[in-house]
Amino acid sequence: MRSPYPAIVSRRRQLMLKRAIDLLLIFIALPILVPLMLLISILIRLDSPGTVFFIQKRAGLHCIPFNCFKFRTMYANADQTIHQKHIEAYAAGRLNESNGVKLTNDVRITRVGKLLRRSSLDELPQIINVIKGEMSLVGPRPLPMYEVEQFDLWHNERFLMPPGITGLWQVKGRSYVSFDDQLRMDIRYIRKWSIWLDIQLIFETIPAMLSAKGAG
Repeated sequence: MRSPYPAIVSRRRQLMLKRAIDLLLIFIALPILVPLMLLISILIRLDSPGTVFFIQKRAGLHCIPFNCFKFRTMYANADQTIHQKHIEAYAAGRLNESNGVKLTNDVRITRVGKLLRRSSLDELPQIINVIKGEMSLVGPRPLPMYEVEQFDLWHNERFLMPPGITGLWQVKGRSYVSFDDQLRMDIRYIRKWSIWLDIQLIFETIPAMLSAKGAG
């Protein structure tokens, strides 16, 4: 018997396949990821006092909040409202596109934190979120909840896929696009999604990380 909701069934199958590939790739990469994450953890602890991980509420699939893991790149007790005010100005179009979602010359960032941000290695702990089923390897950027508060109605289409460690915006745009253009790229990824697009973006992530273009 055919389902009366073929589009919903198709999307569920797509998400199941996407998750299976995520877990397979993580399993293959674990021998490299575990020692690398251990080394980064040691460097963070040597560089400044505080925890190894930074945990923040982010918007997941269907805008359901989850605890997103990153390596800590800021000094302990740094003011987290500074970026929130920056995003409000960014979404309102009061900033030059070259500023983007990132703060330039942010004094809250540690020495090791600067290296991690330039290489995007601060995102590595998000593989924990992928294993838990809260994220995917590829997808829209996991946004802080205060960033979602700036959304217009049409922006919500980006929540039809789980957020990703890398994605179309992370590879093609990074910090150099407007607030709306960033969201258009997320929506374009969802509409054009395929396994082959995910594989392409994973391969393109490596040179994007090495170039550090738009990171920070």
